Amino acid sequence: MGGRVILLQPENGFRAAIDAVLLAAAIPATSGDRVLDAGSGTGAASLTLSVRVPGVRVTGLECQADLAALARQSALENELDTRVSFIEGDVLTPPPSLAPGSFDHVMANPPYLAEGTGHPPPDSAKRAATVEGEAKLGDWLRFLMSMVRDGGSVSVVHRYDRIDEVVQGLEEKWAGKITIFPFWPKTPGKDAKRAIIQLIKGKNGKTRISDGLVLHQKDGAYTPEAEAVLRDAQPLTL
Repeated sequence: MGGRVILLQPENGFRAAIDAVLLAAAIPATSGDRVLDAGSGTGAASLTLSVRVPGVRVTGLECQADLAALARQSALENELDTRVSFIEGDVLTPPPSLAPGSFDHVMANPPYLAEGTGHPPPDSAKRAATVEGEAKLGDWLRFLMSMVRDGGSVSVVHRYDRIDEVVQGLEEKWAGKITIFPFWPKTPGKDAKRAIIQLIKGKNGKTRISDGLVLHQKDGAYTPEAEAVLRDAQPLTL
């Protein structure tokens, strides 16, 4: 974010990636809106969203106490603690203070790997952030949908090869307009690794795949379009 955000992270292990910044840029929030960041980690998505949209109020939910503590300290460092808060809890047993349907927008960067697949990282904090535990993908999606009001948005960044699971999970019980926004490494339409899936709760419409965003130039540097989001705090229009 071009120096706009100070983010404290553990010395070893867990690290926020650009996924959190891209997710925050896709939230169609305006001043005064309430946003829930489920699985907020060290607060990267919450803090970048609050800087990009002055006046927005963000609540982060994080099950790892040490990461939540770092996120609170980052909020203080950025003088955002009056608008951004972080509470401990998980999506299976959320704190009573989180009332269903009370948020204008909800966002999440759930663990990408299903339990028993891939190569889990040895660091416990990073493993908890990247590999599904007791809460599976469907549990995350049900929680997100329960927390957002009618007409609000649900935004999830996930692996591109699991977007069908995300779409099916969102469509399982709730109607809504879904947009899939891929992130292409270098070539449009080829080898996407990540995507944002966004649903507008209760809005009719067919699921569509947008053109997405190309992240890198041939030399590996970010494209100007990616730089505009990651460094210049520009929004992503899905």
